[in-house]
Amino acid sequence: RLSMSTLEVSNLNDGTTTVATTFVTNGSAKMWVNFTGITTTATRDSFNVSSLTDGGTGNTTVTLTNNMNNANYSGYYFTNASVGTAAANFNNQHTGGFGSFTTSSCQAYAYTASAAVDAYQNLCGLFGDLA
Repeated sequence: RLSMSTLEVSNLNDGTTTVATTFVTNGSAKMWVNFTGITTTATRDSFNVSSLTDGGTGNTTVTLTNNMNNANYSGYYFTNASVGTAAANFNNQHTGGFGSFTTSSCQAYAYTASAAVDAYQNLCGLFGDLA
């Protein structure tokens, strides 16, 4: 019979550096995703993401596997605001930003200087407390 155990430690050490476990648990990203919005919105790689929902041109809802404690968390969202796949494809007049935050999802919007765009490069991450 297997049973689960809880390991409680106040510090972690890799042989040279010691850090408090609160630094690791509180300072780590609780979700991150790298996705494309071209043709079909699709995840390239992710952590704590259960799904992406295409809400229209440039609008993606990221749904979490494990919920946040409340909707007052922080995060980042970057988009190249371009359909181009090369690193040089970057629209300097782009904007990318969040829409609504809930405990179970966030909305990411990609926009050029003149219109919403389904962008090739979208990077999103969240920081805060998990439920």
